[in-house]
Amino acid sequence: MINIPNFDTFELKHVVCDYNGTIAKDGILIDTVAGLFERLSENYTLHVITADTFGSVKAQLSGFDVTIKILSSRDHTQEKADYISLLGASSCVSLGNGNNDAKMLEISAIGIAIIGDEGCAKDSMLASDIIVKNITDGLELTVNTKRLIATLRR
Repeated sequence: MINIPNFDTFELKHVVCDYNGTIAKDGILIDTVAGLFERLSENYTLHVITADTFGSVKAQLSGFDVTIKILSSRDHTQEKADYISLLGASSCVSLGNGNNDAKMLEISAIGIAIIGDEGCAKDSMLASDIIVKNITDGLELTVNTKRLIATLRR
């Protein structure tokens, strides 16, 4: 349970990450993600949601305790939001950078926009609760929840 003064109280169970542009660059997992995923899996259920543009997500995430959701619809924005709703939006932290992440970031208990090497779509920035410069900073917020409290308290 995380109580953020004058903001909200959360019982976070799921960390949901977009793949390319968020935890991967050009289909390759960003180095710092591996160690953070190991730490996060101690307290959260991890999910990666992706169109798998490079066809590499399963190989890159083999060995991790993570649920991979490969998008299959024509509307990836809605499909990502539906996935968050299915998990229970009030128990999700989501991380993403693209236009198709905006709705997912908006409905999650906590949405974190990642600027990263690809940049971040304006709609995702506006829909999120927090904006960070890279995935390491974003995932560390969920490892060190006092950072979430410090950023979001009012």
